[in-house]
Order: sequence, then C-alpha cells, then structure tokens
Amino acid sequence: MARRPRSGLATKERSALFLERMKAKMTLKRFDAPDSTRNFPKGRFDGVTIGEMTIGRAEYEPGWVWSRDVGAASGQTLCQIEHHGMVVSGAATAEFEDGTVLEMRAGDLFYIPPGHDSRVVGDEPYVSLHFSGAESYAKPK
Repeated sequence: MARRPRSGLATKERSALFLERMKAKMTLKRFDAPDSTRNFPKGRFDGVTIGEMTIGRAEYEPGWVWSRDVGAASGQTLCQIEHHGMVVSGAATAEFEDGTVLEMRAGDLFYIPPGHDSRVVGDEPYVSLHFSGAESYAKPK
C-alpha cells in the first residue's frame, strides 16, 4: 500500500516547493562589490558576507608588513586573528615569536594561529582569500 505524503502534497509538488524555498535563500555576491573594505598602507582587505559567513580577500603590495602597515594603527606588533585561507597569487610569510617562519605561495591552503607578523615576499602583489577571521581582521577599534 502506497503512503500518501503527510503534507497532502504530491512528491512533485513538495519538490517544487522545496526548490522555491531554497532559491529564496540562495545568495550570489562578488568581491567587485564587497560589503566592507578596510584600507591601510600598501593594502586593503575586502569582506563579503554570505549568510552568516564573512569571506575576506586580502590584497597587499610588495613591501607590505602587517606590524607596520596594519598593526601600528592599533599599537599591536602581532596579529591576534586566526586565519584559514588560500593564496591566490604572490607570496607572503607568517612569522611567529619563536622564530618560526611559514612561507605561503599561490595555490597553498593555510592555517595561521593568532600571534604572528606577516610580510609580502618578492616584488609581486599578494592576494589571498580568508575563510575565518575575516569579520574582525584589520577592523578599527
């Protein structure tokens, strides 16, 4: 014996209703029109919020150093934000108090814990996407 759906709607109708609800929640955005932009010497950080997640795009010029170009404005020498991300182009380092240096290049996925300085390596601009920490990175206090 076939069971009738509880809602009284046929399976096809339920599927159509589900798709309509999902379409109402779908979001499409681009970094061409970010929700937020934080400018600082030799760089910028754009944020795009989709649902409850903010994704960031960092663009830094050659010679950019976090402690000088971002941290100095708030009196910080080390970035206290946790980062999960991906390098799109260029290269940069994350440097820790114990002397450990991590170099990141285009195509690398990275995790960087709080308590680091960072700098662009070489003469090519550095671009990375940030999947965590973007909502508070380089935010004025």
